Amino acid sequence: MSDVEVVRNETFSGKDWALAEVERAVYEDCAFHDVDWSEARLTGCTFRHCEFGNVRFNAAELTTCAIIQSRLRRCSFFDATLTGCKLTGAQFLDCSLRPLTVDGGDWGFVSLRGQNLTAAKLGGLRLREADFEGANLTRVDLRGADLSYARLKDAVLKGADLRGADLDGVALREVDLTGAKIDISQAGLVAQAYGAILG
Repeated sequence: MSDVEVVRNETFSGKDWALAEVERAVYEDCAFHDVDWSEARLTGCTFRHCEFGNVRFNAAELTTCAIIQSRLRRCSFFDATLTGCKLTGAQFLDCSLRPLTVDGGDWGFVSLRGQNLTAAKLGGLRLREADFEGANLTRVDLRGADLSYARLKDAVLKGADLRGADLDGVALREVDLTGAKIDISQAGLVAQAYGAILG
């Protein structure tokens, strides 16, 4: 698809779009159920206010795509690659996100509550006000990520690397940093969160 295609208020069920190559398509207020996008290549596509249910993105390549204010339930991203994607306000519910390759992008306000992101590489990603409550972030690489005002209550951060990440506005007293890697400036923020006076 070389021309911009705008699709609104459509429902797609049971579609086999494996290996498809889609460029700059725009979907608004659409629903996708039991769709197979395995090994597909989506480039510059926009999904706005869409619903995804049991959609398979296994080994798919999403490049500069935008999934905005959309809900993804029981979707699989096994071995998928997301490059420069915008997921502002997207909600992931009971999705399979491992293994997943992420190269840059804006995931501000994304909801990943309770998701298993073990060993994911999210370094340098914009995750401002992201909701990781109860998520498994074991061994996740978050170096240099923008985690300002992110919610990390009850998240598992064992072995996670937070060095260089922006933790401004994070309620650090609610975060269990046991086993996480942090830098000196972050250690100061944690100490201050617990009432310490640095001098």
